[in-house]
Amino acid sequence: MSAAALVQLVLSGCTSGPSADIRVAAVGRGTVQEIVQAPANVVARATAAISAPASGTVKAVLVKDGAHVRAGQVLLTIASPQAVAALKSAQDADRRAAASSASGTTATPQVSLAGIDAADAAAAQAFANARQAADLIPDPTLKAQALAQLATAQAQYAAARSTAVRALEQANAGLSGLERAAQSLAAAQRAQTQASLGAAQATVAALTVRAPIAGTVVLGGVTAGTSGSGTSSLLSQLPSSLQSQAQSLLGTSGSGSGSGSASVVGALQAGTPVTPGAGLLTVTDLSTLTLSAQVDETDILLVEPGVHADVDLDAVPDATYSATVTSVDLAPTTSSGGGVAYVVRLSLGAGTNSDGTPAPQPRPGMSAVASLDVLTATDAVSVPAAALFRDGNRDSVWIVRNGKASKQVVVLGAQGEASVQVLSGVVVGDRIVVKGADKVTEGQQVEDQQVGGQ
Repeated sequence: MSAAALVQLVLSGCTSGPSADIRVAAVGRGTVQEIVQAPANVVARATAAISAPASGTVKAVLVKDGAHVRAGQVLLTIASPQAVAALKSAQDADRRAAASSASGTTATPQVSLAGIDAADAAAAQAFANARQAADLIPDPTLKAQALAQLATAQAQYAAARSTAVRALEQANAGLSGLERAAQSLAAAQRAQTQASLGAAQATVAALTVRAPIAGTVVLGGVTAGTSGSGTSSLLSQLPSSLQSQAQSLLGTSGSGSGSGSASVVGALQAGTPVTPGAGLLTVTDLSTLTLSAQVDETDILLVEPGVHADVDLDAVPDATYSATVTSVDLAPTTSSGGGVAYVVRLSLGAGTNSDGTPAPQPRPGMSAVASLDVLTATDAVSVPAAALFRDGNRDSVWIVRNGKASKQVVVLGAQGEASVQVLSGVVVGDRIVVKGADKVTEGQQVEDQQVGGQ
């Protein structure tokens, strides 16, 4: 946008002393747009990279390259004798664990206290007989001695009985502890075999590869990360509690799967061998395209949802696309220049070529520059950007009164490329230096030859 469209100034050529590079003009009104430019990339609504869940061979490919598929549609099947054998092994192990767990629930026999009860009855009878005999002793002294001995015997029996009961109770407690430990061990073994069984079942089910999302299919040649580590691979789609079990069952951590990347080499077709984690295909949802832009930390506070942007694509240099900010990340990232930036996401609309015809639809990954209209001030008091200079940490202009320049602090609003909005400090009609501000000093005589008597 030209300076004339942004600010209405009545300019007049004038000189001040020996310099012909100083010009003065009247403050006017205009529209000021503050634009923040940010590098961006086109992003598809969703992309899912699908990897092989186990070693085997492709049994059948049921879709063509570039076909549009619906979510849940079967794309291909994989034959994996190793995964099927692992499932059978897991089923056998789970059956054994179930049987062991059932047998472990039988109560452990306890040591009976019946023997002590019988001894108590016999002792009570013996003590009663002894007391009757003592009572028949005519000599009081001998009788007292007999009764004392009887009392001592009863006390000794009570102590021995208490010791015996404690020993039996401790023995029973130990047996109960052993029973509980055996039950816990059996339950842990069953939980492990059930987890292994679930992982094996999920892996076999994943041999029938289905589209996780609706979109366009690209077959083969898809690089995956370390075996089993791709976030969109079928193996990683298993519950986290089952992934390690699946890996151990399928041997995905062995030398055959190793670390590093893996992909299907050549055309994906029936008979193609695959390994765990090998990339099979991708499904990309192109129904909605968005932009992911990086905005520098110095500008991010100006950006908020709803801000409009014009987008220029490197691939379509003569076209302009419309976009609208949908979200702004709270966490920072590192910009391409090494500074601090924030990711801003925008919905991407249609584009128009310079001749007015519709622009082609972009593809995911294309580079772009988003020009975000963060602030627009209409009918605003505005001055040319060249009129401003910094005085310490303040923005200022040279205001000309009675032919002399005086420094004037101003408060800025929207800051465009050619002009800026002034919120306070000058008013419409004030004469200011609009060129050569760096050559002016306080109190300097400035010739202000107004055109048309202004």
